[in-house]
Amino acid sequence: MTTDTLVSPPVTLSPRAVQALQDIMQTENVPTDHKLRVGVKGGGCSGMSYVLAFDLPTDTDDHFEVDGIPVVMDKRHAIYVLNMHIDFEDGLNARGFTFNNPNATSTCGCGTSFSA
Repeated sequence: MTTDTLVSPPVTLSPRAVQALQDIMQTENVPTDHKLRVGVKGGGCSGMSYVLAFDLPTDTDDHFEVDGIPVVMDKRHAIYVLNMHIDFEDGLNARGFTFNNPNATSTCGCGTSFSA
């Protein structure tokens, strides 16, 4: 497993996202060896979907920390999420994580899938 740390994290988290992630880590008893995985996978109505889950690091991951949250990302995903901002909405009409991705050329109506 690599322990490289990026000088500048490729994604940012809003204070609401940080709080929501900290709450999840505590209430779900996320093991200390798991990190927040940020990435993409094929699928969704626009071609790619975002990955945001706690997971064990792999040999192909870059490691970094964003506002105290340990984050891992497969090196191959960086081109899709570079400079992405992750927020957390907790309103009457929407609840959950949102992704503001400057690399997306189009997104679906729900905001969880995109094409680049």
